[in-house]
Order: sequence, then structure tokens, then C-alpha cells
Amino acid sequence: MQISEFQSIVGSNGILVGEDVSSRSERIWTDETVQASAIVRPRDTQELSEVLRLCHERDQPIVVHGGLTGLVDGAQTKRSDIVVSTELMNEIESIDPIARTMTVQAGVKLQQIQELAESNRLLFPLDLGARGSCSIGGNIATNAGGNRVIRYGMTRDMVLGLEVVLADGTIVSSMNDMIKNNAGYDLKHMFIGTEGSLGVITRAVLRLRELPLTDEAVFMSVDEFSMLPKILKHMDQKLGGTLTSFEVMWNDYYSHVCGNGEAHQPPLPTTHPYYVLIEAWGGDSRNDHARMEAAVESVYEAKLISDAAIAQNSVQRNAFWAIRDNVEKCMTIKPTFVFDVSLRIGDMEDYVVEVNRRLTEQFGTYRIFTFGHLGDGNLHFAINTGTDPAHQHPVERCVYEPLRAINGSISAEHGIGLEKKEYLDISRNEIEVGLMRTLKKSLDPKGILNPGKIFEFNG
Repeated sequence: MQISEFQSIVGSNGILVGEDVSSRSERIWTDETVQASAIVRPRDTQELSEVLRLCHERDQPIVVHGGLTGLVDGAQTKRSDIVVSTELMNEIESIDPIARTMTVQAGVKLQQIQELAESNRLLFPLDLGARGSCSIGGNIATNAGGNRVIRYGMTRDMVLGLEVVLADGTIVSSMNDMIKNNAGYDLKHMFIGTEGSLGVITRAVLRLRELPLTDEAVFMSVDEFSMLPKILKHMDQKLGGTLTSFEVMWNDYYSHVCGNGEAHQPPLPTTHPYYVLIEAWGGDSRNDHARMEAAVESVYEAKLISDAAIAQNSVQRNAFWAIRDNVEKCMTIKPTFVFDVSLRIGDMEDYVVEVNRRLTEQFGTYRIFTFGHLGDGNLHFAINTGTDPAHQHPVERCVYEPLRAINGSISAEHGIGLEKKEYLDISRNEIEVGLMRTLKKSLDPKGILNPGKIFEFNG
């Protein structure tokens, strides 16, 4: 294709070529750069529609780029690809404090949405460590999870309406702004979590919530895994349904991130097997702190925890979260392989033991950092086995294969992309994958959208 054909649609400032392309990384925490022949940057849905119509006519593969914070090679490109970036589609169109909705373009950063909502005394609950970089279109396309799923659900639970452009340029505008709308198929769910393989998200109507009046946090140390689900149940009951986050860090993560105390002052000694960060948002400014203190006291009296530190102010609360969010500290050992799995809480202890057993059998020595959103069944690993990047596949087998017998998922919140597609059969059966291919054939018959991602498709 001639680059000039795209220029006639998006203008000269809407397209990047040469070093402006090759100087860009394909995602965070990688040195791999974009290999595509050009980056096309439409400014609105109509321009994107014309770009895709042209690509469809010419059988031109495209890869969609948002904030590039994904971790499964979903934005990886080849020289024959064209990148369609949503970076210039970055307007917040409106906010309705009464209906508690916000209408945004796909390229708006998550943090911008959070801040505008808060300035209107509202809340957009989705929260990730990459909040300042990730775009809402990418969040929706991957059905992002994050720190508050236990209370507010995944991204799909925060989206009321979508506007999407199909592979042939057709605009599907389903910008519903109502919580209840059962008029036929809810088409937005065909695009949420499908990683840009069925259509490109351009605009969204987001559901907002009232801003909590209180924010209470506590850090706990725990000596036995069997105590963790009991703590979760106990605290959720005692906090009266205000539990927002239940994050667990194994000692390998907590002690590494806290290190010698230069980056983070550990709120509790680094000598316990497990650490829990609990957050509760409420509406009673006079009594919520006392309720948290009473809940912690009761869980201590029940001999479920060994120690606890309750945040007395926002500075301490932010310091707690800084420890949990500092995943980057685990990425300084190269190469580090990052994993995102989900399983029943009752299977977690044995599963982690089995992953470590397989790693020991395969590699002898290795570094592993274990943490995650245990309250919603999501675990993360960061694993280093030396300096050889070829270890990635055997490490993946150590992590993924034990999930087969316990019906776990190879992806809790990161998606499939290229990195996990060979393991898709662990979590999805042949009929499910066959139906995915049927949808792909119907909406993208030439297979030009994010080709090769999730599963193989030849059009």
C-alpha cells in the first residue's frame, strides 16, 4: 500500500514512518521496537472507519496500539503490518454527574478518567499500576482487572456503551447510557476482552460510582496460607460489605521489594511467609476507622494473623500501596517472565507448591516473586531462571500445565495475545475456540485485525 493513501485520510501529521516508527517500543518493560511499516493515527471514529475500509479493500493487516502497557505481546508487529494508534483519539467528551456516566474516546488515559471523576465527587473504580500510561480503549479491549475487582468487577462491569469500527470500516455505534437495557443482544460484549480481534473500539460510555467518603487500609502478616481465605471471609463480614481490595504478597515478593528499606519502609518485619493488604471504602467518616480497628482486633484474637499495621492517614495508606504496586522492582533481574493466572482460592497453596516443585526440577536454582489479587482468585508470578531467554517456554509449562487439572485459567486479566495462545486449550475447549473462530470469520473474514493474536485464523 502507498502511505499517501493514508495521508489523504488522516493528514501528514496523522501518520508516522521511518525512525518515528522504529524508535517506539512495542510495550513497557521491553527493548523490542515496532516493526510495522507505518503508524496511522486517526483523530475520530470517521477517520478510523476510512482507514479500516481502505485496509480491508487491500487485505492490509493492522495491529491496534493503545497505551502499550500489555504484557502478552498483543501489540507485537511485523514489517508488513500497519499500526493503528488511538493516541490522538484522546478527548473526554462529557460527564453526567446525575446519571453518573462519562463518555470518552478510546485513547484517553485511565488516570485522566479517574481524576475527572474524582473532581466531580465521583469514582471510576478501575485501577491498575499502569494507570498513568494505559488507555481506556486498551483496558476495554483486554477487559482489564486490577486492584478492586472483588468489589466492582472487571472492566466490562464498568462499560455501558461502546462505539466500534469493524474490519471493513462499518461503524457500530451502541453508545447506550442506561444501566438497564435488555433490548436484544448486548453487542458491546463481543468487543470487550477480545483484544481488538473483532473490531477497534473508538468511544465508550463508562459507568461511574459515588466517591467513597472514607478510605481505610491495613497491612497484615500471616504465618499459614490456610489462614488467608479465613481472613478474607472474616474481614469482609466485619467490614459490612465495604471491602474493596484484598491483596496478598508472598515473602519472596515482599522482602525483595522492601529490600533494605531504602525504597520502602516495611510496615511489618520481613520474616513472615505471607502479607495481606486490605482496603475498605465506606461512607461513615465518624465510624469507619473504628470499624476497621475492631475488625483487625477480632481477626487477631481469632489467631488468624501474627501482626498488623493500620494506616492512620493517606501518606501511610499510599506507602502500603507503593509496596504492592512496585512490580517493576521484580523486573530488574533480566530476563524475568511475568505470569497472570486465576484459580479457586482453595487450590492456590498446592498450586504454588507445584509450580515451585517443577521449577526446581527443571532449573535447580531460580528466583520467583509471588503476589496477586487473591480476593478474586488472581495470582501473579515474576520468574527468573538465569540469563537465557530461551528458558521462557519451559518456565511457561511449569506455570500453566498444573492449571489443567484444576480448571484454572492461563489468563486472569492480561489477555492471550501471542504469548499465551499455544496454551489456550488449557482453559478453553475445542467447541469454545471453534465458536471464537466463527465470530472472527463473521466480523473479520479476511483476518486483518490483530492477526495471529489469541488463536490462529486463516480467513
